[in-house]
This record gives sequence, structure tokens and C-alpha cells, in this order.
Amino acid sequence: MGQLRANNKEVVHEEEGNIVVINTCGFIANAKEESVNTILEYVQKKEEGVVDKVFVTGCLSERYKPDLEEEIPNVDQYFGTTELPGLLKALGADYKHELIGERLTTTPKNYAYLKIAEGCDRPCSFCAIPIMRGKHKSTPIEDLVTEAEKLAANGVKELVLIAQDLTYYGLDLYKERKLADLLKALVKVDGVEWIRLHYAFPTGFPMEVLEVMKQEPKICNYIDIPLQHISDPVLKSMRRGTTKAKTTKLLKDFREAVPEMAIRTTLIVGYPGETQGDFEVLRDWVKEMRFERLGCFTYSHEENTHAFNLEDDVPEEIKMERANEIMEIQSQISWELNQQKIGKEYKVVIDRKEGNHFVGRTEFDSPDVDNEVLIDASKHYLKTGDFAMVKIYEAEDFDLYGEPVLLNQE
Repeated sequence: MGQLRANNKEVVHEEEGNIVVINTCGFIANAKEESVNTILEYVQKKEEGVVDKVFVTGCLSERYKPDLEEEIPNVDQYFGTTELPGLLKALGADYKHELIGERLTTTPKNYAYLKIAEGCDRPCSFCAIPIMRGKHKSTPIEDLVTEAEKLAANGVKELVLIAQDLTYYGLDLYKERKLADLLKALVKVDGVEWIRLHYAFPTGFPMEVLEVMKQEPKICNYIDIPLQHISDPVLKSMRRGTTKAKTTKLLKDFREAVPEMAIRTTLIVGYPGETQGDFEVLRDWVKEMRFERLGCFTYSHEENTHAFNLEDDVPEEIKMERANEIMEIQSQISWELNQQKIGKEYKVVIDRKEGNHFVGRTEFDSPDVDNEVLIDASKHYLKTGDFAMVKIYEAEDFDLYGEPVLLNQE
């Protein structure tokens, strides 16, 4: 979008534009279905004369371009994940290499996602990301610092670092893991108050990252580390390169190094060959580990992955039952952990006003997926991007209620 703006092209909300660019996801079945439905919706609007042109880009287009061109031919053109110059040309714009890092963010002004690498070298059996995104390619530290400085100049106060594999960062470029060095560089960016880590991998985790987290107050005591499963037979079939014992030790090392850290993970149930015994191992382990944040998904049988050669033998209803059971356990854990927050004060960033409440987050919560802090808007006036010290007086399983005690409106 920054490239389009630099070419004097107006970028507006979807209801207002006459040319539509649909950025798709082709990772799992639900995402593919949503992407296809969106394409069909705008093709219909094109046929009705509501919009003039429809272009499609992203992972779905990268993975299934020939099929899409055949099945939905009324799209003006499909582009893969590396075809930005071609897309810009179709939109009547020139690709400007010097504008790499220029951003027009779609998130609230106070936070932005900073992609530090693209692609993945891991061999996970269930995952199609290497097919769509290719091998891991790190962005140089100096380029990321420049992008962060530009984001901060535009009012961004929180950077959410993302990659398909955050902990692999630097191995291709510098021949060693450099996530800790990247963090040391990013904390020096003026205006950035929080830096958050998403999508770490348990194998080969660079423990020096935890030392930086302890030393640098800008780095949130939070890490998102998708673990997928914990039963050893399932982990082996998934080709995760770890075991239950190794993963448990890693998480205990996390807790010992940064006791106040919030750990988020995601799990997959219903993977081919997952027995009731495998599930019970996972369920009991979730109870034992008491993750602060957790999401659970049912296995999606994806073409061209290693696991696609296995029989998708767990019935859908069993998959859903297992996912629901895990989330019920997590809901209770989250409620219990949140009760411990009552009476305590936390630094909270305000993301938005919703109804009668201002809605914010602590450093232990990522946008869109984690707990939120609700503040009565009839009693207090806050602005998006404000940081406030908030005292919690009530807690539910995924929501906290608080009163501001100290406000920073820089």
C-alpha cells in the first residue's frame, strides 16, 4: 500500500474503491474457503458494475493460480506472493525499490506488525507454508531498524515481530541466529515502547533472547511459540524435531529465566494417526503447563504436504470434540490466572473504543487473539495509543476490567 500511495494512488476501504485487490490465505481449509468466497463476492460486484476490476494476490494465488484461473476466470489477474512489481504495473503504478519498508498500516495507529523474515526451512509434515513462501530469507537488521524508525515516526508504539519461524532469524544471512542482536537494535528506536515476539519454534531456540528480554523493558514479557502437539509419536510423525521431554524442559527454562513471562501456544488435534491416548497425553500436559494463552485447531489435510500421504483418519466430529475439550480446559486456566490479577496494576495500551468501554491490552496480550482490558468510558477519557497504569477490579476468563490510576499521553 505504501508503494501505491507513492504512485499517487488512493487506497481506501473496500466499500469505497473501484479497483479491488484481494490478499488471500491458502494455509488451511477454512482460510482457503474464506478467500474463495471473498473472490466470488467481488467478481459478482464486478459483474454488477459496482467495481471495475478485481485482482487477487497472496498465498492462495501462489499455490493454486492455474486452478483459480480456470475456475474463476472473471478475475482480471492473479499474482503470486513475489509478484508485487507485476501487481503494481497492473494497477498503473511503478515499483519503487527505494520504497521497500514504506508502509501504510491497516492496524490501529499504535501498533504494527514487523515481518523480520519470509519463508521457512522447517520440514513440518502438516504445513504448506514452504510450498507457498519458499525457503527462509531474513531481512537485514539495518533494514528492519529503518522500517521500525519509519513506523515510529508515524505514531507506532508497539512492534509485533513476526515470521514463519522467528527463531531461525539470521541463520541464512549471518550464519548464526541473530534474533537477540535484532532486539538489541530495535529497542534503540525512539518512540517504540513495546516489542512483542510471535511464532518462535521450540527446536534450536536461542536462549540469549531471554537474557535480552530480562534486560530490556521495551521487550514484552511474552512469547508466542506454536508447539502443535506433545505426544512423542505425533511429534515424530509431524517431523517437529523435538520430544515431550525436550519441550517441557524448554518451557521450564523459560519460566525460570523470566518468571513473569506469558507464554502463548497453538495446538493441532486430529492429526493423522492421533489416538485417544495421544490426545489424553496432550490434554493432561495442557493442564500441567498452564499456558497463559492458548489456541487449538483441528487438523487440515493439505495437498502436497508430507502428511497428505497419510490417511486423514480422525473423524471431523472427534477432531471438534478434542479441540473443544482443550479450549474448555484453557478457559478455566485463564479464568484462574486472571483472578490473580485482581487488585494489581498493569501498564495498558488503549487500542480502541467499543460501546461503553475503552479496550486495551497489557504487555502479556497480543492484538486480536489474547485477553483485553475494559475501562468504563463513561468515567474516563482515553485515546487510542495512550498508555495507562490500570488497576484490575474484576476478571473473567478472557476479559479484565480496570480503572486507570496513572496516564501517559505523550
